[in-house]
Amino acid sequence: MRKKDLSIIILNYNGRFWLKNTLKSLKEYYLDKTKYQVEVLVVDNASSDDSTTMIKRSFRWIDLIELKENIGFAAGNNVAIKNSKSKYVMLLNSDTEFTLESNLDQLIDLMEERKDIAVISPKLALANGKLDPACHRGEPTLWASLTYFSGLEAFFPKVKTFSQYHQLYKDINTIHEIDACSGAAMIVRNSSIKKIGLLDERFFMYAEDLDWCKRFKDANLKIVYFPLVSILHHKYKSGIKSNTKVQRSKTRGHFYDTMLEFYNKHYAKNHPRFLRFLVETFIKIKKSHAES
Repeated sequence: MRKKDLSIIILNYNGRFWLKNTLKSLKEYYLDKTKYQVEVLVVDNASSDDSTTMIKRSFRWIDLIELKENIGFAAGNNVAIKNSKSKYVMLLNSDTEFTLESNLDQLIDLMEERKDIAVISPKLALANGKLDPACHRGEPTLWASLTYFSGLEAFFPKVKTFSQYHQLYKDINTIHEIDACSGAAMIVRNSSIKKIGLLDERFFMYAEDLDWCKRFKDANLKIVYFPLVSILHHKYKSGIKSNTKVQRSKTRGHFYDTMLEFYNKHYAKNHPRFLRFLVETFIKIKKSHAES
């Protein structure tokens, strides 16, 4: 049997409704039309709903990996990445939806043509038609983070100095390089993963995609944004807004804890200690307000 070209990996945690929608649209608008050899792997992070029963009953073409506990986004995806022998690996959220504009073949075609591309991202469109800016990001340096959280980026989205985090001063309708994209939909060259390593499992959820992209960039590998292919993102349905109040609070906690973890890993050693104290204080304040 011919080696697979693409492994699409979907991590699921209690997302039965949205996962079903993702799988149906994926098959209708892509799998039934692609010229490439594609496999789909769903990693279930010990869901307590009937997600796995639904998959076994309605989507028998899926390779299902059932985990005994929720080990997080990075670790869960790594389980499937380790099992993949495909040339390319795609991380895909369970709250995405494919349409007529979701032909992934165009992304793979470009990666086949340009061997310098390690990661490629389609345009992620929100339900209101607007761009999900998480698919088009710069590196979250201290300055980029400051301008984002202070609101300067929102006031001056087209000014390069103040729009470093989402880089909306660039033409979002053209193909170009970016610093980082979203783990909600990204295709990665498997040989590049072997060079820089798997997702960092210290990040339980959030920032693992930013960390991965930074490591690719630091290895002089390119990340490309490809807006001619679009995928709908029903954002937060697999995260903050999909669960109980307690679960939402816990998820927000992971978000802010991850910010400090990312700073510690990539920036702390190059900055004075008092700056880390300020960063930690800011994050604690944000986390406290989010959980209240």
